Amino acid sequence: MTIWAIIPVKALARAKSRLAGLISPAERAALSRRLLAHTLSALAQAAAIERRLVVSRDRAVLGLAQRRGAQPVPETADRGLNAALEQGVRLARASGARAVLILPADLPHLGPADVAALLSPGDDPAVVIAPDRHERGTNALFVRPPGLIACAFGDDSFQTHLALARAAGVEPRLCRRPGVALDLDTPEDLALSQIEPAALKLAP
Repeated sequence: MTIWAIIPVKALARAKSRLAGLISPAERAALSRRLLAHTLSALAQAAAIERRLVVSRDRAVLGLAQRRGAQPVPETADRGLNAALEQGVRLARASGARAVLILPADLPHLGPADVAALLSPGDDPAVVIAPDRHERGTNALFVRPPGLIACAFGDDSFQTHLALARAAGVEPRLCRRPGVALDLDTPEDLALSQIEPAALKLAP
């Protein structure tokens, strides 16, 4: 089975705006670069992932993706996260992917075992959803075949993705793992991540 990973990344100048009162713009950009590099590394160690797509409008992000062995995908229109993801899904499907794994690039504790747990064996239609630690958002989404359900990331996306899967005739499997549950959006998240402030000074 051919599985492609799709990672959307905001422009670095707009990254992690909810941390603005805690760390500087340069530190937020460095944090985003480090998290992307970490995500790509975890995916590279997962043998089942054939290709990694990074969708972004930021040339620096796309350059980092290419240096890390991922395929950079310039976002064709600034129409938001889900439009960028659908662009990646269309590319994966047109290129022969049998399934896609959608991951944000802000999971500081993501590891190869987490990636493996997000995948569903077999060829039948399948959806795997990893909720965030509040069980409101979606921190990872596995879909087979690509396009079986629409990308609906945003507020309360966990329940939306559950409903979309069931409407498509698939009972989704839920994946609750610490490495996927914590995403970095708020000062509380940053504190829970235990990332040292000094680690934000330099880009990878």
